[in-house]
Amino acid sequence: MSDMQRRDFIRHVGVAGLLGVGAAPFAFAAVKPDAKSALLVIDVQNCFVTGGTLPVKEGEAVVPIINKLSNAFENVVVTQDWHTAGHVSFASAHGGKKPFETTQLGYGTQVLWPDHCVQGSADAALHKDLALPKAQLIIRKGYHQGTDSYSAFMEADGKTATGLSGYFKERGIDTLFLTGLATDFCVAWSAVDARKFGFTTYVIEDATRAIDLNGSLAAAWKQMTDAGVKRIQSADIQTA
Repeated sequence: MSDMQRRDFIRHVGVAGLLGVGAAPFAFAAVKPDAKSALLVIDVQNCFVTGGTLPVKEGEAVVPIINKLSNAFENVVVTQDWHTAGHVSFASAHGGKKPFETTQLGYGTQVLWPDHCVQGSADAALHKDLALPKAQLIIRKGYHQGTDSYSAFMEADGKTATGLSGYFKERGIDTLFLTGLATDFCVAWSAVDARKFGFTTYVIEDATRAIDLNGSLAAAWKQMTDAGVKRIQSADIQTA
C-alpha cells in the first residue's frame, strides 16, 4: 500500500472508521504450514483488549485461537506496539487536539490516539494468556518518537523499515499467516506490506478482531484482497 493509498484509505473510512462489514469469507482447501511458513501475531497486548487504553471489542477472544494455531507452526513471530511517552501519535502531545482527530505530519495524515502502549507499561505488555513457547522474535514498532507505525514491516512514513522482511527472507520464510489486532488496521496494513515484500500472505480471519466502524473492515478487506492477501479461517489450517 503506497503512502497515497494509505491516506486515501484514511479519508475514505473516516477517522473513527480507521479503528474495523466484511465480505463473505473465501473458501480454501486445508493449508499445512511448513518450514518456510511463519505465524505472525500482531499486537495482542493489554492495550487492545477489554480494560486497555484502546480496546478492540472481544480482542481477548483471539488468544485461545492463536495459542492453538501456534502448534502447527515451526516459526512464530510476535509484534508489540511500543510507544515512547509523549509520542507524536498521541492526542495529548498536540495542544487542543482530542483522540481520534487528525493532524498533518511530514509523512501525511496522522490519526491522534489516546496515550497507549507506552514502553514498559502494563498496558503495553502481551496478554497474560498468550502462550507461544515457539515464538522466536518479538518485534517492537512505533518506538520512534516522531513516526507512528501500524504495519509490522514499514513505519507510517513509508520509508523506515522495521527489518522484519529481511529477517524472514534471511531465514528462507516465504509464506506468512497473520493473526491479531486489529483486523482493519495493524493486521491489514501488515498484510498488504507483506505482499509488497513478496510474501504469500494469509489472514486467519477468526484469529483477528476488528473495530469495524464506518465501513472500515470492508474497506480493509478490499485493500487486502486487491493486494493478493488470502482470507482463511483457523479451521483451514491443517494441524496434523
